[in-house]
Amino acid sequence: MSTPRSLPTEPLSAPTVRDEAWRRIGPVRLDRVVPERDALTLHHWLTHPASAFWQMTELGLDEVLAYQQRLAASTDEHAWIGRVDGRPTFMVETYDPSRVLLKGLYRARAGDVGMHLLVAPPQGAPLHGLTDAVMAATMRFCFETLRAQRVVVEPDVRNTAIAVKNAAAGFRVVREIDLPGKRAALSVCTREDFAASRLGSRPRRTTAPGPTGPGATVRGTPVVPGARTAREDGR
Repeated sequence: MSTPRSLPTEPLSAPTVRDEAWRRIGPVRLDRVVPERDALTLHHWLTHPASAFWQMTELGLDEVLAYQQRLAASTDEHAWIGRVDGRPTFMVETYDPSRVLLKGLYRARAGDVGMHLLVAPPQGAPLHGLTDAVMAATMRFCFETLRAQRVVVEPDVRNTAIAVKNAAAGFRVVREIDLPGKRAALSVCTREDFAASRLGSRPRRTTAPGPTGPGATVRGTPVVPGARTAREDGR
């Protein structure tokens, strides 16, 4: 995956449904990280104890800035800051898994996009449905904006919370692999897997179709059971 640095970000949209918890979340969108603007916010997120699985809790602000500058200059890795109702709420990293991190460790396909997701540490009362909305928005961003055919992730096997969220988005565990600092659950999600998942399935519309274009909103979806496993070809 080589994403042009000039790629415009696009709003994310989904049908409006009768779930007030999802309605309260507000519009979700992703924009490219601007290192000099976003480093302080990202430093706070990455060094928080809740982000321990990112293995960056000891980094100083200058180190986070340098890390983000490296991503901004790369053609194989990209960082995006996600805003929910206008507020910075999560970060997404996307990468070419045939060239970065997973090179030689799995059977890559054309159209594979690697992904990392970091939701900001909680502040105040939790907002029900937030992480579901963020994951759904991130997956739609990968499939619709980045035109991925499969999304590939490699979470630490000890990270049970993200394993549950990945399963809800349709990811299938391929196998365990060793990566720097962790034993990882290599997992893939096709467009079809996401569309059939709890987070990706499209409910029957209860109102007129939601808007597309700037300010469109990511909404919730009904439950579809399903943690599954996969062969290395992703099926």
